[in-house]
Amino acid sequence: MYANIFTILSVTIAALSLFVSARRVRHVNKRLSEISEALEDIKNGNGNRRILSGAWEPTAALAWQINDIVRSYENRLSGFRQMEETNRQLMTSLSHDVRTPLTTLIGYLDAVHKGIVSGQERDDYMETARRKAHDLKEYIDVLFDWFKLGSDEFSLKIVTVDLTGLTRDILVDWVPILEERQIAYTVHIPELPFQVRLDPDAYLRILNNLIQNVLTHSQADRIELSLSRQEDGNIALTLSDNGKGIEKEDLKHIFDRLYKCDRSRSKKGSGLGLSIVLQLVEKMGGTIQADSTPGAGTIFTLRFPSA
Repeated sequence: MYANIFTILSVTIAALSLFVSARRVRHVNKRLSEISEALEDIKNGNGNRRILSGAWEPTAALAWQINDIVRSYENRLSGFRQMEETNRQLMTSLSHDVRTPLTTLIGYLDAVHKGIVSGQERDDYMETARRKAHDLKEYIDVLFDWFKLGSDEFSLKIVTVDLTGLTRDILVDWVPILEERQIAYTVHIPELPFQVRLDPDAYLRILNNLIQNVLTHSQADRIELSLSRQEDGNIALTLSDNGKGIEKEDLKHIFDRLYKCDRSRSKKGSGLGLSIVLQLVEKMGGTIQADSTPGAGTIFTLRFPSA
């Protein structure tokens, strides 16, 4: 009797197992069909498509892995699109900011070469051509810096330096330029050395770009630079001006590549200078922020960890 009951139970369990297995197989096949349909949709360009799956489903691991692959692919594609747009903007900028001054430069030199001008006018033409040539060189230098920063071959030579002495050495070259432009300046640099680990050439480019940005865009007649040690031990450099300031909406984007607060195409500047500053500061473990009040001026604050 017990043998019969055992046989019946065994057959019943086997039948149930087959039923459950068959149902499970049908479910898996259905899910695989849905996954295949989703992949076809993704293949046709719908990068927002995702495969939903509960944690208990046999295909859950596969669905989640596919979602991760698609998400990673979309992030890379977004990066490529941004790079393509940046390159397009750069080419547009190059066509104006290089070709226009170059054409003007050639025009002045041709006038001198052909004898169209003479005497004082000839000297004025030569001086204008000289300034145009320097502006063009400065722009090309900025472009090379930007391209190098985006290159895998770019590297910094980090050493321990006295930031007070290095900052003084850089500012010495700016004094005659500030005086020529009748811009008053105040410098607060302590006598005690501030030891910081950074690349001296990169710091030179950072400070030069910031000062040049003030001269080109702020319309200031007074600037102030100070170097100090913060309570947290960091070394802070602040550069402030009394210029026209920056609007709140523009302030959010001033470190973006190719961004220009003044949309006028006649305005000088590549739109790369502050982007280069940000990248160099971050590569050396520092931070930078900008605060501004329209009509009252702007303050740039850099912070570097002390050595």
